[in-house]
Amino acid sequence: MKTPWTYSVTGYQFTGRSHSEIIDVCAAAGFAGIEATPLLFPRGGSAECGRAAADYQTAGLAIDTFHLPFRPEDDITSFYETNRRQAVSEIKGWMETAAALGARAVIQHPSCLHAPPAVEGMDPFIRALDKSLGELLPFAEELKLIIAVENMPSGRHGERFGSRPEHFTEIASRFAHPRLGFCLDTGHALMSAHGEAHRFFETMQPSLAAYHLADNAGDRDSHLAPGRGRVGWNRLFQAMRDAGFTGTACIETPPFDYGPDYSREAWQSLLRETTALSDLALSNEN
Repeated sequence: MKTPWTYSVTGYQFTGRSHSEIIDVCAAAGFAGIEATPLLFPRGGSAECGRAAADYQTAGLAIDTFHLPFRPEDDITSFYETNRRQAVSEIKGWMETAAALGARAVIQHPSCLHAPPAVEGMDPFIRALDKSLGELLPFAEELKLIIAVENMPSGRHGERFGSRPEHFTEIASRFAHPRLGFCLDTGHALMSAHGEAHRFFETMQPSLAAYHLADNAGDRDSHLAPGRGRVGWNRLFQAMRDAGFTGTACIETPPFDYGPDYSREAWQSLLRETTALSDLALSNEN
């Protein structure tokens, strides 16, 4: 069975490159588009964003998702109210950029810090998230965006907010909203759950709005190309098919090749090898 979805690539791999260069590489390699980032576009949805979006569209490329910033000062679950309010204000400006680019969804980290719920308790995170989403979800509704909350890798202190499937069960039950979804990051899931990484898909599936595909050895967020680590790709791709996914999944890695100035052939190989991996998984039920 042929893969029924398409693949985009993360804009973080093109920081410092012009849009014409990015468009040239993506079109030549055969990607469906890019996941936009704050390092490639101005904040606030200016006319410049509209012009850039038109250039991508003319080349047959889409900007389906936009990765919101995730610096420590962008933490929407900060326990310090002044910091949390500033983070929400900053995020809203980037959501305007995403809307101007024609994005369908924005990717939001549930926390930008490493504070473990085992020490802090879940309640402070949930209270802060409640206040932040109380502002951000109505704004997403106005902009016709989905806020896709991404699962996190384990932190330097072990478990962190967003690094366990049960955290997403809690978020889904407390904050159900038509504009709230989830983003499954395969590399983060492997790091935090190892052999139980599939539980993230099972928990998030009813609200899955985006995918970040990356591989690693389970020890660090090394962003290896799919198939170069220990992620269970057969199980994941079969689950995506069974869920009826036909959208665009973002490959959040560079090519597995010499870089950082990767050749067109390297980008073509990344897409070709990932598509072959999913094609094989969908033709093999074992």
